[in-house]
Amino acid sequence: MTNSRSQARSAARLAAVQALYQQQMEGTALARLLNEFHQHRLGQTVEDEEYADAEVDFFDDIVSGVDARRAELDEKLVGRLASGWTLARLDKTMLQILRAGAYELIARPDVPKATAISEYVDVAKAFFDKREAKFVNGILDAVAKDVRD
Repeated sequence: MTNSRSQARSAARLAAVQALYQQQMEGTALARLLNEFHQHRLGQTVEDEEYADAEVDFFDDIVSGVDARRAELDEKLVGRLASGWTLARLDKTMLQILRAGAYELIARPDVPKATAISEYVDVAKAFFDKREAKFVNGILDAVAKDVRD
């Protein structure tokens, strides 16, 4: 994979987490959400924040896939949380990072397991400190063991 494609996928993952967060907070319909990100976020500058050029089809697949398979993904994630923990207790951004990562591990066999995990650990580092990034690594690694050979 070329470096620019790799960067475009990293940007797509970060944007997907942001879109999923927005969807959870505002209840935005999927088509409207995707359109808004295509028109106004991906590769644009919004409120002085530059959104990198993202691989749009990859972004669409993650957001649409998480939207379509949310119950399945949540079930996988709940099974990996410490006893007594629920998804509702997780930070809302953290939940979207885990959903997107789990989706990629389950539905994108073209993406190597280690790549998917490390990419979402990097996304977590954009929002949280090291402890949360390790949490993402642990949960996604457990999901990967469950869904990949």
